[in-house]
Amino acid sequence: MGLRLTAQVRDAIREHGARGYPDEVCGALLGRELGVEGDGAVREVTTVLALENRREDSARNRFSLTPQDVLRAERAAREQKLELLGWYHTHPDHPARPSEFDREHAWPWYSYIILAVAAREPGEMTSWRLADDRSGYAAESIEVA
Repeated sequence: MGLRLTAQVRDAIREHGARGYPDEVCGALLGRELGVEGDGAVREVTTVLALENRREDSARNRFSLTPQDVLRAERAAREQKLELLGWYHTHPDHPARPSEFDREHAWPWYSYIILAVAAREPGEMTSWRLADDRSGYAAESIEVA
């Protein structure tokens, strides 16, 4: 399993994370499912849609989206003849690893990019997919082309 990102996508996520620090930021990953290579499906993310973190009580360590945000992301993908492949968010001053909260609120199939941001400086970027039984995540490789 893996993601291919353009340099522009990587940079857009990093810039969004730096701008939004010290709060978590989030957005949608749009692109195409390329097929199966090696140990799983490969996805190409060609654009991102920055979304507003709707969390009002703890935006520093949580993010939330509304159903309208999901519909907006699906509509943007459809208009660009792309697929909604997943979501990204940041972990301010924490590692780029999914939390228990992330697992409880994630959906199987989607890719989840997490970017660590410390002192407004973007750091490690990782990607994960939640197991169908929601028991945990599998790491996805990230390739920047």
